[in-house]
Amino acid sequence: MSWRLSRTHVLQLAAVLAASFTVPNLTAAAEKPNLIYIMVDDLGYGDLGCYGQRRIKTPSIDRLAAEGLRFTDHYAGSTVCAPSRCVLMTGKHTGHARIRSNTPGLMADEDVTVAEVLRGVGYRTGVIGKWGIGHPPPPGDPARNGFDYFYGYLDMWHAHNFYPEFLFRNGDKVPLAGNRVPSAPANGSGVAVERAQYTHDLFAAEALQFVERNRDRPFFLYLALNIPHANNEAGRRGMEVPDYGRYADLDWPEPQKGHAAMITRMDADVGRLIAKLAELGLEENTLVLFTSDNGPHREGGADPDFNNSNGPLRGIKRDLYEGGIRVPLIARWPGKVAPGTTTDHASAFWDFLPTACELAGAESPKGIDGISYLPTLLGDASRQKQHDHLYWEFQNKQAVRQANWKAVRLNPSSKIELYDLDNDLGETTNIAADNPTIVERMTRLIEAAHVDVP
Repeated sequence: MSWRLSRTHVLQLAAVLAASFTVPNLTAAAEKPNLIYIMVDDLGYGDLGCYGQRRIKTPSIDRLAAEGLRFTDHYAGSTVCAPSRCVLMTGKHTGHARIRSNTPGLMADEDVTVAEVLRGVGYRTGVIGKWGIGHPPPPGDPARNGFDYFYGYLDMWHAHNFYPEFLFRNGDKVPLAGNRVPSAPANGSGVAVERAQYTHDLFAAEALQFVERNRDRPFFLYLALNIPHANNEAGRRGMEVPDYGRYADLDWPEPQKGHAAMITRMDADVGRLIAKLAELGLEENTLVLFTSDNGPHREGGADPDFNNSNGPLRGIKRDLYEGGIRVPLIARWPGKVAPGTTTDHASAFWDFLPTACELAGAESPKGIDGISYLPTLLGDASRQKQHDHLYWEFQNKQAVRQANWKAVRLNPSSKIELYDLDNDLGETTNIAADNPTIVERMTRLIEAAHVDVP
């Protein structure tokens, strides 16, 4: 089955599908649907065709949007990888989560993860790709946090290297023949001088095998791909990819060819995964979600402005402006999620855990910050609960969004910046001086949202 469609064909397909779709009620959902959560690494809000990208080709993901629901106001857990992944797993924002930056620290035994909950109600749980929650994670960390199966990188620094000498499978180190990294540190990072096995390709193949193995039982696959992150240790040659594909002959800087080729390569593998679901007859009982862990990067020689990776947003990775934290989210579930639809429901990574729990008929853990967005997925806006506000912190930075208002504080002693996202999505004009009452309210929210954690 081919997943290559032009943008015009994608839009036509979306219109036809949406016109023929009837909104299901909640009881029409499968009792225990499969759940595939695809999270890529450092993909910007503007890096996909369905979010406005014009030069990087993403036909499979564009078709995913044409056949499903596209969120315009979805947010990552953080602006860097480790805390964003911790938020996703635990349903707690960074004012409450255990991991709040890419510094040493691990989730504790009392931190209940989405994998633990789903496994408790009969799901087979697997994570493939980049674990990277906390530092340094022990070999059994995914298993300790609810996953039956793991294949990939444990350490976030190891995941910089797309041609490492080893990966891990269920806590065991697996050599990758043909890859050689001279003087590699113990965490496996570095730059390969001999390259035979590209880890993204291994992850794509493992994902197909996981679905095949678990076709007869409910499963949760967390596919945490590390494209289009850079190999930071490689400098301007950090956009590591086997070939530049369709971008090879373009008059672009080499890092931009690599960046685009990584995204298009990943896009093709998303298409193969969807095709595998169709082949196995699992499409109508599988919810697929696609997102990114934070905004685009300026690493490995890549320039996020070259292809407008953050779209209309200000800021990139490590910022708490919209470009650092607002990310794509696409949901596809034939027969349940209306095709060719869009929602501006404000949601975030900490909403995934309660959404998964509601899908599986499980009880959400106490004390989380998330709200299930299942009603939005099923087109039942009248049942959708709303957040009073959304909160992020990273190092000394803090941010909060409440309705159309967005406040950013760059450090504890700086003044609050205030933006009206309805009229200034790019956060170009700080209107704090004109709105002291709103600034005072947002300040109270910021101060209340942070709780110290050991």
